[in-house]
Amino acid sequence: MKYRSTALIFFLILSTFSFIEKKEITIFLVGDSTMADKPYANGNPEKGWGQVFPLLFKPGIQVENHAVNGRSTKSFRDEGRWTKVLDKMQPGDYVIIEFGHNDQKIEDSTRYADANISYRQNLIRFVDETRQKGGIAVLATPIVRRRFDENSVFYDTHGQYPEVVKEVAESKEVPLLDLHLLTKDLLIRYGEDGSKNLFLHINPGEYESLPDGRQDDTHLSATGAFRICDLVKSEIVKKIPELRSTFKD
Repeated sequence: MKYRSTALIFFLILSTFSFIEKKEITIFLVGDSTMADKPYANGNPEKGWGQVFPLLFKPGIQVENHAVNGRSTKSFRDEGRWTKVLDKMQPGDYVIIEFGHNDQKIEDSTRYADANISYRQNLIRFVDETRQKGGIAVLATPIVRRRFDENSVFYDTHGQYPEVVKEVAESKEVPLLDLHLLTKDLLIRYGEDGSKNLFLHINPGEYESLPDGRQDDTHLSATGAFRICDLVKSEIVKKIPELRSTFKD
C-alpha cells in the first residue's frame, strides 16, 4: 500500500511538470492599423499583418492580436489597452510591439508622442512592465508608408521614430524586428508601380465596401499583409532562435 501511495504521488508530480512544460505560449501583438485585425464585412480588402501571423505557427502557440487602428504608444496606454494585455500575460509569453505611424501626428494631442521623449519612454515602459510579468518583449520598427518622389525614388516619412526603437532595443537588450528597413527594401525592389499591390489601391466598383475605390499608401492589402508577415517570420527566425521550431514548414 505504501509503495502504491509513493508511486501515485510520483505520478502526480510528473503529470504536474508535464502540464507546465506543455503550457501554450501566447504571443501578444501590440500596435496600430498596420498590425491590426480587420473586419471581413462586405469584402473588406484591408488587412493587417497580425491578421495573417497566426497562420504561420504549429499547435502550441497562441496569438492574441491587440493592435487597433489609429493607436500610438500614448493612446494605447491611455485607453487601458496595455493594462488588458498585462493582465493576461503569463511568464514565458511574448509581446511584439510596433508603433510609430500615429505617434508622429503632432496635430493630435491624444496620440502624439515626441520621438525622443514620450515615445522612447513609452517603449521603455512596455519592455520593463513586460519583464515584471515574466514576459519577453520584442520591439519592431514601424513598416514604411509607400512614398515615391517625382523621379520614382522611394523616400521615408517616419523621421527619428525607427531609430529610437533601435536604440531602446539595444539599451534594454531585447530582440529587434527591423520591419522599417525590410519594408523599405521591399518597396524599392517592387518599384513605384509594383508596390501598389501591397497597399490599398482599389479601383471603383471592385469592392462593395469601397464603391468609389481607394488609393491608400499606408494600409495593407491581403498581398501586403502576407508579404510583411513573411518578413516578420524571417526576423523572428534570426533574432529569437527559441521560436524557430514553432513555425510550420
